Amino acid sequence: MSLLLENGDNRLEANAATLAVTGEVDFDGAAALAAAGRAWLAERPGGTPVTFDLCGVDRVSSAAISVLLEWTRQVRARGLELEVVRLSRPLARLTQVAGLDTLLPVEVPADAVEA
Repeated sequence: MSLLLENGDNRLEANAATLAVTGEVDFDGAAALAAAGRAWLAERPGGTPVTFDLCGVDRVSSAAISVLLEWTRQVRARGLELEVVRLSRPLARLTQVAGLDTLLPVEVPADAVEA
């Protein structure tokens, strides 16, 4: 993986098909995180499958959802294929509360899913 951004408690890395976020996604770092991800997505040719890996996101706020939605918009605008969105337990819970878990190809840890 190559480092795209290290900004306070946020770290964004990528390989050929995956954007991976670790740390705490909050409002202070969300704009830079979204921009770095947009730049990476802009370099992918149309039809390319991509994965968002947010399993390493410890503490979240609605800023993490905003970043995820921005990247999803970019995927659609560029004609890319969003294969899977991997979420940490805290982010999976927030995504479920927001109702986004049914709109995205979300993969969550088994113990994060509410019955």
